[in-house]
Amino acid sequence: MRIKMVIRHYQPYDCKELADLFYHTVHTINARDYTKEQLDVWAAGKIDLEKWNQSFQAHYSIVAVDHKIITGFGDIDRTGYLDRLYVHANYQGKGIATAICNQLEQAVRGNIITHASITAKPFFEKRGYKTVKEQQVERKGIFLTNFIMEKERRICDS
Repeated sequence: MRIKMVIRHYQPYDCKELADLFYHTVHTINARDYTKEQLDVWAAGKIDLEKWNQSFQAHYSIVAVDHKIITGFGDIDRTGYLDRLYVHANYQGKGIATAICNQLEQAVRGNIITHASITAKPFFEKRGYKTVKEQQVERKGIFLTNFIMEKERRICDS
């Protein structure tokens, strides 16, 4: 499958499609590292679209599109917290996460922090992120392992 990737800024009309992509990606791709019980509390399928939309609008948020299908998305806030980075289950391994992450990282100065899943940790390690600490996140009485990771960057005067 040859993709023609376009990366554009998030628009409010994207929110429902991003929520669906998030749910399906977590329940397929992350299933190799987390139990069904963990996946169900991580992505319950009941996202508050209004809150998500507000969050995307407050952050630098982008989507990757291939022939009108959203194949991935990501967002980062002004402090350098990379909040979400998800790629459609059918588009894994095609450079989409890399392209999105490149743009997110360029959007802010200074160090970048993310909370990476077990599944995403190797991707971030390849990009130069270091594990600050492993943590157990509790959702509805269920614990999920993730990693606080940081990419240190020098701010150059240019």
